[in-house]
Amino acid sequence: MKANGAVFKYGDNIDTDVIIPARYLNSSDPAELATHCMEDIDKTFTARVKAGDIIVGCKNFGCGSSREHAPIAIKAAGVSCVIAETFARIFYRNSINIGLPIVECPEAAREIKDGDRVEVDFDSGVIRDLTTGRSFKAQPFPPFMQKIINCGGLMNYVNSAE
Repeated sequence: MKANGAVFKYGDNIDTDVIIPARYLNSSDPAELATHCMEDIDKTFTARVKAGDIIVGCKNFGCGSSREHAPIAIKAAGVSCVIAETFARIFYRNSINIGLPIVECPEAAREIKDGDRVEVDFDSGVIRDLTTGRSFKAQPFPPFMQKIINCGGLMNYVNSAE
């Protein structure tokens, strides 16, 4: 499984209130949440993001509250993967649970620039910056996590096993 897209780059401590502002949490509709994704930090994000694009953050991406709305908004906006130096643990767990691939790779997160085209191979853990030609190595997902992501999340995975 691979992701390939243009990069939207953000800094440290991108919290769940920035990913999806609390004023929109009265909806659980993924399409509605997607229309407000990242709007408090990047007003043009939803107008520019295309299916398959990739978010790159720095340290502690997804910190703050434990709301599942944040990874749902990112995924529903069309983002195929989030790369960061580190993730808040609850965001990491929520992302895998809803089938959003996230990859920790400090070197890639520091080196990849906004607008670069990036390809991520989830089987090998190789991240290639197609703009600069540089490659980075992340820990690949274990097979059981790949199955969860490929099914579109934990609930779909559990339901497919029945």
